[in-house]
Amino acid sequence: MQKDIEITINPSDSGKDDIILDKILVLLKMPAARIQGFKIHKRSIDARSRNVIFRLQLKVYIDEPKPAEAFNIQYTKVDGKKKVIIVGAGPAGLFAALQCIENGMKPIVLERGKDVKQRRRDLAMINKQGLVNTESNYCYGEGGAGTYSDGKLYTRSNKRGDINKVLQQFVAHGADEDILIDARPHIGTNKLPQIITAIRETILEAGGEVHFGHQVTDFIIENGKIKGVIINGELQLEAQAVVLATGHSARDIYTLLDRKGILVEAKPFALGVRIEHPQEIIDAAQYHCPVRSEFLPPAYYSLVEQVGARGIFSFCMCPGGIIAPCATHQEEIVVNGWSPSKRNNPFANSGTVVQVTLDDVPGTDPLRMMNFQAEIEKNAFTAGGGNLVAPGQRMVDFVEGRVSADLPVNSYLPGTKSVMLKDILPGFVADSLRNALPLFGKKMHGYYTNESILVGVESRSSSPVRIPRDRETFQHPQVEGLFPCAEGAGYAGGIVSAAIDGVNCANAIMKLI
Repeated sequence: MQKDIEITINPSDSGKDDIILDKILVLLKMPAARIQGFKIHKRSIDARSRNVIFRLQLKVYIDEPKPAEAFNIQYTKVDGKKKVIIVGAGPAGLFAALQCIENGMKPIVLERGKDVKQRRRDLAMINKQGLVNTESNYCYGEGGAGTYSDGKLYTRSNKRGDINKVLQQFVAHGADEDILIDARPHIGTNKLPQIITAIRETILEAGGEVHFGHQVTDFIIENGKIKGVIINGELQLEAQAVVLATGHSARDIYTLLDRKGILVEAKPFALGVRIEHPQEIIDAAQYHCPVRSEFLPPAYYSLVEQVGARGIFSFCMCPGGIIAPCATHQEEIVVNGWSPSKRNNPFANSGTVVQVTLDDVPGTDPLRMMNFQAEIEKNAFTAGGGNLVAPGQRMVDFVEGRVSADLPVNSYLPGTKSVMLKDILPGFVADSLRNALPLFGKKMHGYYTNESILVGVESRSSSPVRIPRDRETFQHPQVEGLFPCAEGAGYAGGIVSAAIDGVNCANAIMKLI
């Protein structure tokens, strides 16, 4: 017999099986001999009171043994099978490839950037010298932007697909099993490269292909059906279907589709800044104590406010993290955040953004939101003065409209420059942030402080373009066999939802070919 229960436990006791077992026995009121084992399904922190506790959801095995768990997935060989081209080796592309193999199709993954090992050198050039390799950076390369985004696996996409299967595949390729039980799981930027490499090796061992330095520059379309792609302007590759999983920064793909008369649509997105505090401020606010217990992880937060008709919200919060330069071209500033697995850096950062609607950028050009986004990023670069130095301002100074005399020590390695951020951000974005930040401070004690820094600009929280597709077939309405996928097409937001969308596209292809 199996029974699902929930218990609470002190953080210092959360890893002690004997104490957990004692609580099970008290709750179920039965002798220890009947309990054959238990499994933690979910673990979350409850910090609503001053006594912070862990909540554990357990499956208890009564009068029957706890089954052994195995995460290794056996894939059959797909040499000689029907071919599927997958453009992009981010989470969507890699998981689409795994699902293609599971479905008996041969994936050919084309990635414009480099593998994770080679990619590190280009990231070092970005951080140390402010030099951007336009084909190998924080957005382009093996694993996509997800490789250097903390590996956050939290998602609300419960109805889109099998979240647990995605998490188990990560575990099978080297992720810690804790991601299966934590309420807000994350892998850590330091661990993701090895996991991504392991996924690539699985694809290759099964007979799939993964090619780096392969940028798709054109599509081969005949009679409304895609036949293949052109790579680097010269190499022609054919397949029965093409998954377009290029991520939200591949502006050349949006431009190519529009130029060829393939329907794309302007899409609302969000724009703002990345806000960084000393981690100890966030810990004190969330755990209601001056010093965080050694048994508690660095605290996170999630804040949202409505100012007039606009939503302002935090996202991609990185406890113990750093702010990273994520530009894909030299004369632009784009910031994002990530954390190592231990989340042990002294700062906490989060994107804090404002909704940008289609009415904010009037017109009929389907690429107008993308062009608007690019203009703001160029303004930020100019304000920073070059070498990827980012414009920054202390929080209270920003709200009260004065230049910061100096900026706090922060994690953004290329450096920050004190500016008036209102001169970079659109007026409605700056005004919305100015109104929301003091309100955030009322929700979370200590948040509204001049010890925090606003770094601009956080502009790529989601795609500013949607590539339409049929809800049932997942194909583009004009091009049979073309499967727009995940964040770059406007159908996902984060590693897990992108992976699920990749799986769904692969399953849709199986029905077609």
